[in-house]
Amino acid sequence: MANYDLTRYIAPNLDRHLTFPLLEFVQDRRLYPDDETLKAKIELLNKTNMVDYAMDIHKSLYQTEEVPQDMIDRRVKVVARLKALEESAAPLITFLQNPIMLQEYRADKQYNLQMLQERYQIGPDQIEALYQYAKFQFECGNYSGAADFLYQYRLLCTNSERNLSALWGKLAAEILMQNWDVALEELNRLREIIDAKNFQSPLNQLQSRIWLMHWSLFIFFNHDSGRSGIIDLFLYDRYLNAIQTNAPHLLRYLATALIINKKRRPQLKELIKVIQQEQCSYKDPITEFLQCLFVNYDFDGAQQKLQECEEVILNDPFLGKRVEEGNFTTVPLRDEFLENARLFIFETYCRIHQCIDIGMLAEKLNMSYDEAERWIVNLVRNAKLDAKIDSKSGTVVMEPNHVNVYEQIIESTKALSLRTYKFANLVLESAQAQTAA
Repeated sequence: MANYDLTRYIAPNLDRHLTFPLLEFVQDRRLYPDDETLKAKIELLNKTNMVDYAMDIHKSLYQTEEVPQDMIDRRVKVVARLKALEESAAPLITFLQNPIMLQEYRADKQYNLQMLQERYQIGPDQIEALYQYAKFQFECGNYSGAADFLYQYRLLCTNSERNLSALWGKLAAEILMQNWDVALEELNRLREIIDAKNFQSPLNQLQSRIWLMHWSLFIFFNHDSGRSGIIDLFLYDRYLNAIQTNAPHLLRYLATALIINKKRRPQLKELIKVIQQEQCSYKDPITEFLQCLFVNYDFDGAQQKLQECEEVILNDPFLGKRVEEGNFTTVPLRDEFLENARLFIFETYCRIHQCIDIGMLAEKLNMSYDEAERWIVNLVRNAKLDAKIDSKSGTVVMEPNHVNVYEQIIESTKALSLRTYKFANLVLESAQAQTAA
């Protein structure tokens, strides 16, 4: 399944520290030889200040208690640099850690800067030192301290580029601490900045959107509202264009979210069009499953891809999250995906055929006859389908369903307001651009 592993595509778009959870996952799943994964970890750690962690991995890789002298020397330099930065930022840190002093803070950034300068002799040098100290703390793996200091730094920073860098750092720290609610807030705040009209150059804006979508995968597949959030972000025109331009592998996650999210099913058509357009640049069993079922109506192909989809999900660090339930380990997203994918197969097959053999359908759904019969009975009952099950002949008979003209009009106009809103925005942006020129 290493052929379907996306780590080599995702890692270049992540902070180095965010790559460690991916390497931990592929090592646990043994997608690659263990020594290769450990070497990749050491190579990655050499570009951070997590020297102790690098030493532990070196000992595990080479089965020794000794570590290279350069690692020992580097650790001494890291500790010395950390102390120096702490001393430089000490006056501001002392102020921030004193609840009584913090009461002098106001909502006005300029007032705070002036107050700190006049009353405590804390100026730009100490504020810059706080940023460098927070950044160094992050590089050392102290994400909690880094997040706190970066938050305080942003309240005092007047440089927009440095402020943006601090926001990226805080987002990474919150993700690594698995503070999903706070991380989602920072993600939305960062998105607003990136989508602003005065954001740097169009090329930087495109790259920032690609980074944001990759970082968002940690949040959307762990946060309660993530299933809708990823669709709202990835299917938005500018972000969908970025996916098609530089990151078609993200279609796997968008496809998965749309398959498991029943409420967003109408948007599946838009995704399938994109999958068809990008099939030469990217495809995997999940995107191919949709294409087999909704483009080619190839049920045998869809059945085969569904089996491969299960393996892809189990070996994907974002989709294959495991949950301990008593003495058992489950993968909730895998189970939900298979349930909804089988429902897609059943519904599509029912639209084409009026009388369906349960045994044959069980084969299509990769289930036993008894499992398929129970599944179909529950589905007909819960979904209130116009269908009858003939147990003697082992068939499902579909009743003809004619949609009346009023329902057709309602269905056709559902997305009209959204499309009108998008067109109005485009016209407004065009008019503003002409006025500015």
